[in-house]
Amino acid sequence: MAGDDWLANKFDDSRPHLRAVAFRMLGSDGEADDAVQEAWLKVSRSDTGAVENIGGWLTTVVARVCLDMLRTRRARGEQALTPAAEAVPAAATPEAEVAFADAIGPALLVVLDALAPQERVAFVLHDMFDLSFEEIAPIVDRTPAAARQLASRARRRVRGAAAPPADVAQNRELVGAFLAASRDGDFDRLLAVLSPDVVLRADAAALRVAAANQGRGAPALAPEVRGAAQVAHAFQGRAKGALAAVIDGEAGAVWAVRGQVRSAFVFTIAGGKITGIDLVMDDQRLGALDVEIG
Repeated sequence: MAGDDWLANKFDDSRPHLRAVAFRMLGSDGEADDAVQEAWLKVSRSDTGAVENIGGWLTTVVARVCLDMLRTRRARGEQALTPAAEAVPAAATPEAEVAFADAIGPALLVVLDALAPQERVAFVLHDMFDLSFEEIAPIVDRTPAAARQLASRARRRVRGAAAPPADVAQNRELVGAFLAASRDGDFDRLLAVLSPDVVLRADAAALRVAAANQGRGAPALAPEVRGAAQVAHAFQGRAKGALAAVIDGEAGAVWAVRGQVRSAFVFTIAGGKITGIDLVMDDQRLGALDVEIG
């Protein structure tokens, strides 16, 4: 009972902060309250014995609840209805209200509503609450580098300096060149589009599928493959069934069967080169991606 009381007291002490996190993500007082209450239900049923940073853990729980709510809202085509009077959470301190008014208002909420759920969460947690990308990565189900890219894209939109369409088009051309070189088995062309220190990461599901299909031409994958030559070798003569796609608003590729995405290639691009490729086959992770084929 004492442990339950301790956790309840810790949660109550953190409630203003947790509500501020939820409000910044959801843009609605009512939804923020719902998210905090749902987080408490999850927390109260959890074993906290191994939790070292209770404040960070509570923030993570609330963030995951908000991410689920944002995905549901996006799937239903809904938007938060946030009048100007709701721009500051009622539970905030006077000092926090001033900072909050500067950081977020009706105009910013409109921009945030246009972001993909993962972009919004990464941006809010990093830029408004100073969480590291190592902490954010498991919440949005990405690597730290990919979480950084999500926040960067969101930041450009929030600042009114989103990457121009030409950049998106160039990245799609780069991915297209990578896929063509992979299909043709052209090692030199693969090297030409890859950064020298490119990293290929494969999730556990992709590793299992590759291992089970070694005799049918599947590459010998490891959780992480580093270097242009090694990554080029992994893709040489492959990706024949891959389709160009837009994944979370960025150039990517997928392998799909009858319209059902079975694997996704999430690219990180910098300086006109591919610097990272995340091979995703886990059903839950695939379901979290916003994919547009073609």
